[in-house]
Amino acid sequence: MNINWYPGHMKKTIEDIEKKLKLVDFVIEIIDSRIPFSSRNPLFDDLLKNKKRLLIFNKSDLSDPKLNDLWMDRLTDENNFAISYNAMKPNVGLVVNKSEELMAEEIKKFEDKGLNKGPLRAMIVGIPNSGKSTFINSISGTRSAKTGNRPGVTKVNQWIKIHPKLHLLDTPGVLWPKFQDKVGLNLAFTGAIKDEIMDRETLALRLIEKLKEIAPSSLEERYKLQDIHDMTGIEIMDEIGSKRGALMRGGYIDYEKVSGIILDEFRKGILGRITLEVPDEFL
Repeated sequence: MNINWYPGHMKKTIEDIEKKLKLVDFVIEIIDSRIPFSSRNPLFDDLLKNKKRLLIFNKSDLSDPKLNDLWMDRLTDENNFAISYNAMKPNVGLVVNKSEELMAEEIKKFEDKGLNKGPLRAMIVGIPNSGKSTFINSISGTRSAKTGNRPGVTKVNQWIKIHPKLHLLDTPGVLWPKFQDKVGLNLAFTGAIKDEIMDRETLALRLIEKLKEIAPSSLEERYKLQDIHDMTGIEIMDEIGSKRGALMRGGYIDYEKVSGIILDEFRKGILGRITLEVPDEFL
């Protein structure tokens, strides 16, 4: 599948982020822990190169905990701290403490001069549907940022004071003009690209093929399938449709319905804690 989605407002967002970087001390990047490589916008590497980053591995409750640790270890260095996070269970103290740890050198420079640095100011960035708005609302205890289980909800920049020591500047989720095929599929699987522009039936089939490769037991247990090793993706899809009653008149499989079931249950974590990427594939 050739997947690309780069609306005009995303180009404007990149330009706006660049202009407003001077207003912040560091950047908080929200990562979907199910796809730690694909959910990182490569445009940020050059754009944010002069800013330290706190990497929030969001949706960690939906991803493989062992791979969470492996990915975070790979991405943590002197300028990037990675932490596991579930925005549905906010931990303000963890975020504030890690922010201060990341910026300790800069804070000390002010203290050595007898000055109070004041609250740290961070810009929040991430791809659509990574959970940025949920993270902000849960950590601030308000409905400061609009949320939705679909990409492209946040449209404007918003300052949010979440703690006396930390203020956040929210920005809209943004993708990039062209994806590698594997990256595009992973973004689509997790809902970072609007379903409305996708062939959902083919997307669900590709997801089944991926899960058969990396998490066959998840499919077998959830849909009560027997040894899918020798089954093709479409055979698995047909079996799921039959067992779930996703049928049309005449007993034909309703692929639109079964595709919705598969994508929805993966995205909600009903299939289990699954990470679609391992570091050795990309790093």
